[in-house]
Amino acid sequence: MRMKRLPTDLSTISKSLPSREISVARVALDVPLARLFDYAAPEDCELAPGDRVAVPFGARQEIGVVVEANAASELPAERIKRISARRDDAPRLPADWLELMRFLSVYYQRPLGETIIASLPPRLRSVRPLPRKTLAAADTADSTRFSPSHLLTADQSRTTQTIAASLGRFQAWLLHGVTGSGKTEVYLHVIARVLDSGGQALVLVPEISLTPQLEARFREAFPETRIAMLHSALEDVARTSAWLAAARGDAGIVLGTRLAVLAPLPRLAVIVVDEEHDSSFKQQEGLRYSARDVAVYLAKARGCPVVLGTATPSLETWHNWRQRRYEKLDLPDRAAPGAKLPAVRMVDLKKDPAEDGFAKATLAAIGERLSRGEQSLVFLNRRGYAPVLACEACGWAASCGRCTAHLVLHAADRRLRCHHCGAEAGVPRACPTCGNVDLKPMGRGTQRVEESLAQRYPKARIVRIDRDSARRRAALARTLEGIRRGEADILVGTQLLAKGHDFPGLTLVAVLNADTALLSTDYRAPERLFAVLSQVAGRAGRRAAPGEVLVQTRYPGHALFAALARHDFAGFADAQLEERRAAGFPPFVFEASLRAEAKKLDQAMTFLRGATAAVAPPEEVRVYDPVPHVITRLAGLERAQLVMQSTSRPALQDYLGELSGALFASPTRDVRWHLDVDPIEFD
Repeated sequence: MRMKRLPTDLSTISKSLPSREISVARVALDVPLARLFDYAAPEDCELAPGDRVAVPFGARQEIGVVVEANAASELPAERIKRISARRDDAPRLPADWLELMRFLSVYYQRPLGETIIASLPPRLRSVRPLPRKTLAAADTADSTRFSPSHLLTADQSRTTQTIAASLGRFQAWLLHGVTGSGKTEVYLHVIARVLDSGGQALVLVPEISLTPQLEARFREAFPETRIAMLHSALEDVARTSAWLAAARGDAGIVLGTRLAVLAPLPRLAVIVVDEEHDSSFKQQEGLRYSARDVAVYLAKARGCPVVLGTATPSLETWHNWRQRRYEKLDLPDRAAPGAKLPAVRMVDLKKDPAEDGFAKATLAAIGERLSRGEQSLVFLNRRGYAPVLACEACGWAASCGRCTAHLVLHAADRRLRCHHCGAEAGVPRACPTCGNVDLKPMGRGTQRVEESLAQRYPKARIVRIDRDSARRRAALARTLEGIRRGEADILVGTQLLAKGHDFPGLTLVAVLNADTALLSTDYRAPERLFAVLSQVAGRAGRRAAPGEVLVQTRYPGHALFAALARHDFAGFADAQLEERRAAGFPPFVFEASLRAEAKKLDQAMTFLRGATAAVAPPEEVRVYDPVPHVITRLAGLERAQLVMQSTSRPALQDYLGELSGALFASPTRDVRWHLDVDPIEFD
């Protein structure tokens, strides 16, 4: 891939006389000035690329990373400050890791210093030394003993053998397995081969909520292997300790969310990206990278296989298989003896209108499961008590003062909260516009669904799981384990319950409010809807008892629902790709967006117009006019964006390099901006 380096990723340039003979190191810092800095090496030690160093920057000390030793500086010697100290409390950052950082910096158009420092765990960014006793390396090598939970099916065995045969070379595998087909068991058997040969395995999952169950599965399979957990919910010391275990090679398995792909692994031999289609793998702030795409790049750079596992591949991954860039392996059947894919049928809300959110057919199906002692899952793609608190007399609705969004009513503590910026307020006693005291919640969230079910089935054990009820990971893990033991009759949940969970007693899934994505202007909405419905449907019937999925909809004849009922992802994906091709959307074009935030919308729009006027795009790149975001005001700032497209990735990257260089060279205090390469959201 041909790409330009950011002009801002250069050392400080001066036209002064050359320096006298001193050893100069080029250091990456995460500071507002987007460039590298020249420092004189300490007199008592030699430096090498990858060394962490403490350096003076203005009146304070900063942690930096040496990216070039014995550099030829164009600055006079008297202007070059000396490095304060080299930090030897952690392994030297390896050359291949630095090369990955350079790639991320160039491809995602962020300064190299920011990319490097932000990729380190918090304690390694601090000028404070690490606590040696707490973060000491392991004294002995772990055992690689593998304890499989059951024998592989014929499909699982074939898939494991095929992936294992590719160890030692790069190969991108799309592991397309239906829900319940035992993809995790394939991962475990492949990783057992890797550990036996002395390698390390990196396993990425999309959500922190999935890590407790998966961690338990891995620890049961590898009881004597050190497993390093890496995700943002860890305390700083625990996260740094896990990162060091990965970097030293002490951990045979590194399991984590998207940030885990940024950890150095000296013996990396396989990468697994579970639920590769999930949008959580895309970082949405700072360095806006796709962990899935970085995993593929990393596997190619390190010469090892990468396994992209999912029941509903992203259309980009499916397209890469169609173009023969990836190889596909199929697990078409469920692994548990006698388990079949659930029957999916639509409940036509035009013929069977919903009352309190439920059609009669849905309530009858839930009642039938209760009488048989089976579990039901009511799935709603919303959280909270209700989307909006409104006044029917005058039309007032509770809105966030900092965002162009409504506040959500949370019944538990009677608070109104903004799900975008976090602002909150108490529930007003009366309408602030007309004084009406009869304010009503409009819409339906998980709390209201829970209340409705409790009224209809007072003896049922109802458990609600969404982001509000699952803030504590330990409590969530206990709740999920209780569900698996049968300590619940009806589950009410959002996307937290849609993927990765195995509930043996669950035989019914009822999907409420499935139509909203069908009316979205986002071209990715049908893909996401099919994925989430397939995933949540996959929770039903994972053992011998048959499963059933009811989807309440006003559009029962829609092609998406027809493909869902047939469990026909291939047909759905190919049809979507043809629509994307005709419309000129990814993966048939490459995209980037330039986004700006300011106190006034005019400032953001003017900035975007000026930025693209300053750097003319080549013929291969199309730059669209700037427009306000759908949620225009967020956290008190007005937001606007423009989109850039090209059928040539190198042409788009060259243009983005020139554009970002010009923007970094002319900083502005009134507008905050960022480039998003391969964006997945435009709200």
